[in-house]
Amino acid sequence: MDSNVLEIIGMVIIAYLLGSIPSGVWIGKLFYHVDIRRHGSGNIGTTNTYRVLGPIAGSIVLVMDISKGALATLLPTLLNNNTINPLVFGLFAILGHTFSIFDKFKGGKAIATSAGMLLAYRPILFLIAAGLWISLILITSTVSFASIFAFITITIIIYFTHDIFLSVLATILCIFIIYRHRENIKRMLNGTESKVNLGFPYWFGKK
Repeated sequence: MDSNVLEIIGMVIIAYLLGSIPSGVWIGKLFYHVDIRRHGSGNIGTTNTYRVLGPIAGSIVLVMDISKGALATLLPTLLNNNTINPLVFGLFAILGHTFSIFDKFKGGKAIATSAGMLLAYRPILFLIAAGLWISLILITSTVSFASIFAFITITIIIYFTHDIFLSVLATILCIFIIYRHRENIKRMLNGTESKVNLGFPYWFGKK
């Protein structure tokens, strides 16, 4: 088999394994002796980590999950093999995050790892998405709404970059992320979606 093909296969495996790292589970068990899958929403992502373990753990998991997507996307550059679009490896990291080999092929909802892919590929778009996400959390105190709305908005913006591969991938991921948040959407519609202790609704609600 051609050495370049072997290297690409190796990068795909590395990208998937990077994405598969269950950051929230590992941080919870290692430093807090808590399995976050048994608490809160049961999700292993940033939001549930934040609710169950607090802002420090939640922030660490957020950075780790973003880093997984970014590192995977940067693999072709780091290994000096640019024969395939780097977004392919970012996609495998996202698949690893949502279907982790370390968590019985379960996982998170792909927001942070997708953001990491965007950070490595188009930093400006990442900054726009991150700014919108943070702003929406401050306005609504609802992470799920902020995540969905920010992802839809950045997908629309991506269409204007005329990057066909990124546009197609963003559209697929947008549909996938909406599907992964289907229970959150139901709770938002009936007014029972959980809020985080950040943002104006939370701060003013305490007074």
